[in-house]
Amino acid sequence: MSGTGDSVEAAGGVPQRAQGLLFGDELPDLDTTTGYRGPTACRAAGITYRQLDYWARTGLVEPTIRPATGSGTQRLYSFRDILVLKVVKRLLDTGVSLQQIRTAVSHLRERGVDDLAQITLMSDGASVYECTSADEVIDLVQGGQGVFGIAVGRVWREVEGTLAQLPTERMDDGAEPGADDELAARRRARNAG
Repeated sequence: MSGTGDSVEAAGGVPQRAQGLLFGDELPDLDTTTGYRGPTACRAAGITYRQLDYWARTGLVEPTIRPATGSGTQRLYSFRDILVLKVVKRLLDTGVSLQQIRTAVSHLRERGVDDLAQITLMSDGASVYECTSADEVIDLVQGGQGVFGIAVGRVWREVEGTLAQLPTERMDDGAEPGADDELAARRRARNAG
């Protein structure tokens, strides 16, 4: 169980699917057609709009419901996107480098939402480790490798509670040409006439 600094590792060397679960309770199914605009995503994740925009433009966390397709379009983030944004924020707050976070996010993208809620991310400040059982967390801490941990299932519940109080938008809302926003409508009118 050693960190290379280049990837998120499964602690203990056991295949990830065979490991026990750290969180026993079930998490709800997610609606994949409902999303959240940038300001709502920022508020739920605790980040600035500048961070959100930069992370989207650089591919760290891109909106999966509706990406920006030009001037006047609104990005629409899924619940899972916002969960990843909040995990990224937590990792940054604890001093993990953006390069290491990019590697961790790439790994998390490969996992399903159900699996994502079952892991704890541990870090020693240089490497990020994935733990899916309490024994793995204990092994990392006893080995001196784990300095802090982020229980993704707990972050899930925090985001869920915050988003319950914020506005949502359906994927097909505003998706028709000409329905983007007032500024886009004015541009079309000016270009047409």
